[in-house]
Amino acid sequence: MEAAMKSCAMSTSHPRSRKRLLALALGSVALALAILTSICQGVAAFSPGEVLQILLEGGASEYYNILYHIRLPRLITGVLTGINLALAGCILQGILRNPLADPGIIGVSAGAGLAAMVVMIVFPDSTSLVPLVAFIGAMASVALVFSLAWENGVQPLRMVLAGVAVAAFFGGAMTALMVFYSDRVQGTVNWMAGGFAGRSWSHVHMVLPYTLLGLAGTFLGSRWLNALQMGEDTARSLGVRVERVRLCLLILAALLAASAVSAAGMLGFVGLVIPHMVRLVTGSDFDYLLPASALWGAALVAGADVAARVAFAPIEIPVGVFMSFIGAPFFLYLLKKGMKGRH
Repeated sequence: MEAAMKSCAMSTSHPRSRKRLLALALGSVALALAILTSICQGVAAFSPGEVLQILLEGGASEYYNILYHIRLPRLITGVLTGINLALAGCILQGILRNPLADPGIIGVSAGAGLAAMVVMIVFPDSTSLVPLVAFIGAMASVALVFSLAWENGVQPLRMVLAGVAVAAFFGGAMTALMVFYSDRVQGTVNWMAGGFAGRSWSHVHMVLPYTLLGLAGTFLGSRWLNALQMGEDTARSLGVRVERVRLCLLILAALLAASAVSAAGMLGFVGLVIPHMVRLVTGSDFDYLLPASALWGAALVAGADVAARVAFAPIEIPVGVFMSFIGAPFFLYLLKKGMKGRH
């Protein structure tokens, strides 16, 4: 099976090979620029040389504390979150064969967000359980959306509509929590808007294991995603156990999305915008689409975070606001393009 899939991939990858390498190279450059800008810019600005010198010297100086204890953990959390959301969007779009699928639109983020919010508001002493509870909430949301969308198999359009309905329901539940516990919501308002203010090394340690697990699982599963792109019948003829593989990949997507939500809050549209834009360059071969999306997702979130900090300084805008300004018009563009395609 693997030889057949590799042969098929080679036959389709050659015409786009230069564009795929270009997407990976430009993604690496964009991520490096975003990281450099993020670490250098802020209320206290540094040159790259000063940053390196301050970090190497160490100690307990004010500049070292700014760089090591504030900017670095915030930057790394943003990079990991961007990777997780972009990969989750890739997986969902691949297994559903629907370019509109993303963790926010099919309700995964809302399920994880509601579960995390319950812990933060009702059980504030158990915040260490937020990633696990967010994952459980994401899986419960996925199960609910699947049951609503099932009719002799999963219908992509029904799944998107069910996801929108479930996301709206969970959104209402989050609003109700804010009303009933209005004296405890101060710390959750910024979290719901999505952002990285106040993120520390504990957030990096919280998200990193999920990212590593997700990266390994995602790249090992790229051949399954390529097979599913050819259609269920073709995938079965290649020896892929479609239902089992789809469920495993769905759990992986929920894991990635839940870990991102638990660290960054309700940060939407990354999983929608990045895979779709990267696919325009690399095509649908997941051997290239996944790593390129990871790079661009990390670059987008890190870049949006630094823009949120410096664009209207000293006022900091939640990163989720930037993502909405970028993602909402892009989502409408996809809908319009899809409607034209059916006429």
